[in-house]
Amino acid sequence: MSVGYVLINVEPGSEYEVFNTTQDLPFVVDANLLFGDHDLILKIEAENMGVIARLVVDHLRSIDGVLNTKTLACAEF
Repeated sequence: MSVGYVLINVEPGSEYEVFNTTQDLPFVVDANLLFGDHDLILKIEAENMGVIARLVVDHLRSIDGVLNTKTLACAEF
């Protein structure tokens, strides 16, 4: 199982809407609103990093209000 964290910037005023939408996705393990450079952080799990990349592109970036994402891949030893 691979783990990644996704930092998300959203359109002003859509923070709660995007947060609620992402919380309901089956691959999202944890979601938190942030203060600072990014608006949300998600912890996601999938079979491998390739699947995580596809989930970000196909599911997260298509949510109304999402402006951009930055995916942080956790090291696997």
